[in-house]
This record gives sequence, C-alpha cells and structure tokens, in this order.
Amino acid sequence: MGRGIWFGISIALFFVAWEAVCRLLAVPPFILPPPSAVVLALWELRGSLLGLHLWATLKEVLLGLSVSIVFGVLLAFAMNMSRVVERLVYPYIVISQTIPIIALSPVFILWFGYDLSGKIAVTILFTFFPIVVNTYDGLRSTDKEMLQLLKTMGATRWQMFAKLQLPSSLPHFFSGLKVAATYSVAGATIGEWLGASEGLGYFGRRASGNFQAPALFASVLLLSVLGMLLFWLVGRIERHLSPHTKAKHPTSK
Repeated sequence: MGRGIWFGISIALFFVAWEAVCRLLAVPPFILPPPSAVVLALWELRGSLLGLHLWATLKEVLLGLSVSIVFGVLLAFAMNMSRVVERLVYPYIVISQTIPIIALSPVFILWFGYDLSGKIAVTILFTFFPIVVNTYDGLRSTDKEMLQLLKTMGATRWQMFAKLQLPSSLPHFFSGLKVAATYSVAGATIGEWLGASEGLGYFGRRASGNFQAPALFASVLLLSVLGMLLFWLVGRIERHLSPHTKAKHPTSK
C-alpha cells in the first residue's frame, strides 16, 4: 500500500481512539470534545468557517508566503553573487531568529496595523528565514569541481548559475519552502490572534473565550488540514520541477 493509504488508516485509527477515550472516560466536552462533536460543529458552522474565515486565513497565508518566496529567493541570489551583500546581510538574518518570533509579532502588528497588511507581515516573519537560508545554502553547496569545469569550458557566470547552481539548489529551496508552508499557517493564525475580525485564528480565539470547545477544535482541524495541504502541494511541485527528487522517487505519480 502507498504512503497515502497508510496515512489515511493512521488518521482513522487516531480519530477512533479519540472518540473511544472521550466516551469511555466521560471526558467533559468543554475540555475535550469527541471527534463526532467537532465534525458536527464543523458542519453546522460551515457557512462562516469554510466561507469567511477559511478564505481570510488562506489569503493571508498565500500572500505572505508569496512575498517571502520572491524576496527570500532574490536575497539568496544576491548573497550568492556578492560576498559584500552576504557579509552585510546574512548576520542580521541569523540574529533575527535569536529573538522569539512570537515576541516580534506584536511589533509587526504595531508597525503594519491590524488590517490585512499586518497579518501578511507576521506571516512573512515566520516564513522568510527558512526560504532565504535554505536557498542560499543550496546555491553555496554546488559542486566546486563542476563549476571549475564550466569555467574551463568558457562558461559565463550567468551560464554557470543557470545551468548548474540553480538546478542543484532546487532541493534545498523546496526543503525550506515545505517548512515555510507549514509555518505560514501559524504566522497567519498568530496575526489573527493579535487583532482581527475574521480568519480561523480569530474564530478559534472567540470560540475559546466563549467555551465553545467543539467550534474551537473545528477551527484547529481546518488549520491543520490547511497546513498539510500546503505541504503536500509543495511536495507535488517539487517532484515536477526538481530532477533530484524525481530520481529519489521514481515511482511517484
């Protein structure tokens, strides 16, 4: 059986065990609702959850992730092309990660406001680092002997970049993008916690304040599914664009 089938079986067993624990131990539903109650809440609230709130969070995630990809890749390319840029910028990229991101999030909300731009800024805060660092490491890890061979053959710097460095950096880039894709959901959620009028994070915070545990778990379930779908989508794109990944997964469809 494929990995997808095994994953589906494990998810089904998890929910069955969750339901059994809640029923057998008579766990109060305001502490841990059974999956059946969560699914029921998801169905009853589908209009607002799947319409307004899911769309708001998805918009923040996609916009923030897109900005991180564009500027993260460009900065990685600039650091690879120029040692001056690398020495000036790279230390600050690392230093930015020594400060807890959750502590910086309110600062970004203060700077960019409580509207969509603030949520996008927090999402970028979560996703920029893995993209730029992994892409830069991929560019720097290019086979030096192959670079030297291209030089002796008269290749220009741009030709060496396009023919060798760029393809060899794709696995590193996609590794960073997978991490960033899952982090983007957390970034958008935290941005909504800090101040919003829509979004799954806002909905979950409001449900928690009203002790509506099934509704809270329904929003968490949607956030989890969103993160897994983004991770899966990046993996699919990677298998189509990266020859290294295709070689490792010859049976992938």
